[in-house]
Amino acid sequence: MEWLSAENIVAVGTAAAGIVASAAIFWFERRVPRRKRIGYRVQMDNPIGDDLRSGRIGRRLGLFDEAPDMADATLVLLRIENDGSQGIGRDDYTSPELHGLTAVFSDRTIRGVSVTQPTDSDHLMPHFTPERGFGYSGNSLRIPRVPLNHGEHFKLLVLLSGGDIGREIRLIGGIHDGEVHPNRSATPDDATPLFSRASRLITTMLTLSVVTLAAIVVVRDDSPPPIGCAKGSLRVYGSTAFAPVITDAARKYEKDCEGASIRVDAHGSTAGIRDLDSAGAGWKKGGSPPDLALSDGPKPPDMPELRENRVALVVFALVVNDDVPLTNLSTADVRRLYRGEITDWKQLGGPDLPVHLVSRDANSGTRQVFQRRVLKRGEIANSSVDCVHKDDPTAKVIRCELDSTDQVLDEVARLKGAVGYAELNVAAGAKGLHTLAIDHHAPSVEAIEGGLSPYPYREIEYAYTYGRPAADTLASSFLSYVVKGNGEDVIRTHGHVPCYTPVGMELCR
Repeated sequence: MEWLSAENIVAVGTAAAGIVASAAIFWFERRVPRRKRIGYRVQMDNPIGDDLRSGRIGRRLGLFDEAPDMADATLVLLRIENDGSQGIGRDDYTSPELHGLTAVFSDRTIRGVSVTQPTDSDHLMPHFTPERGFGYSGNSLRIPRVPLNHGEHFKLLVLLSGGDIGREIRLIGGIHDGEVHPNRSATPDDATPLFSRASRLITTMLTLSVVTLAAIVVVRDDSPPPIGCAKGSLRVYGSTAFAPVITDAARKYEKDCEGASIRVDAHGSTAGIRDLDSAGAGWKKGGSPPDLALSDGPKPPDMPELRENRVALVVFALVVNDDVPLTNLSTADVRRLYRGEITDWKQLGGPDLPVHLVSRDANSGTRQVFQRRVLKRGEIANSSVDCVHKDDPTAKVIRCELDSTDQVLDEVARLKGAVGYAELNVAAGAKGLHTLAIDHHAPSVEAIEGGLSPYPYREIEYAYTYGRPAADTLASSFLSYVVKGNGEDVIRTHGHVPCYTPVGMELCR
């Protein structure tokens, strides 16, 4: 019969297998924690005292023997891990308290706690502070709301007394759309299996059926893009300082999301904002045009249609040629320098070299941040085209303007006595120049992120859209990708602080 072809048989078989698999997966999902999961397991529960209640006779030396209440002491190593398929953020914990989870050690009293984590998870340690709920009382250990990416874990080494080993240890707490559950494995650091044997068998059967069907028929690739992706074209312009970040993020998005084309055209924060406002006003289709503008700092107040999104905290730095050995300037001296009152470095205790101010053009967000955060006024007039010769004989000092950060760094490194400014992470790797501290506060992302430095030359990086783009547009998708998705890793890689993190939210407020 015509319908009894190999193609149809495989197709019907695949459909039947799909029905069975759907029922099996429904059963599986009803009994297995959802994709957001926190697992915990006790990797060690050993006596270190000599109390015979434990059934073991031990021997101690040093502090274990000298400290009081150690006769019935025990050591527990508790591993807490994200063994689900999705990352877990601070807001995913359901606890009404400041902390996220509570470890309860039945019949024992906590004497001390030490937190450990893998070498590639140093970013977890700042969450373990009393301000974020970390602490203990009696037999309860309060664990903060620690964000965990898929596969990440940390361990808690707990010193206890007053009870036997093997007593119940529970982790209390909840996760939105997920659960907290105990894990067991053959060895301490074995990864828990993501799927059961039945699930793997179902997956194998379906895969074989689909591959067989694909070998018989010509299959068109009509599969939709990954969740959150959007197709189309998008133009991103504005800040040259943030251009490397957004360019990397655009390439990664295009790789992950087929059908997306993102063009980065960085030519200055001010020009970018104006271009976006003009593009939106002339957009004949209504709504928001497929454009984003990046700006080192907030937009002017006369552009009400532009909607802001805080992306990252960017740190900038003053840079000076290596022939000027100064490493610090006071804010007052920086302002005198850029008012043209300092014409030779010897006036600031440096070498006998004329000052050359190498600045950015008026469209530069880096310049505007410098003027707004440090100078509290505009710079003096331009007096040189080549940064070497004074075109205006009445000018107090040589000052030139260049179009990009790279040009500024190259000129400062080449020209003795030159001083300029640039994004910190780019300036830190440049040769022939060095950065300057301001009021003895060095430009340091780590110090600012740790709340240890009032260093002034920093600013929030904004991404602007004209109005609110529709949720299914490339502009909306890419913006979410940068602010809340994988783009956070790109931002961190380039030496900035993402605003959509616990510390970043505070700094970007």
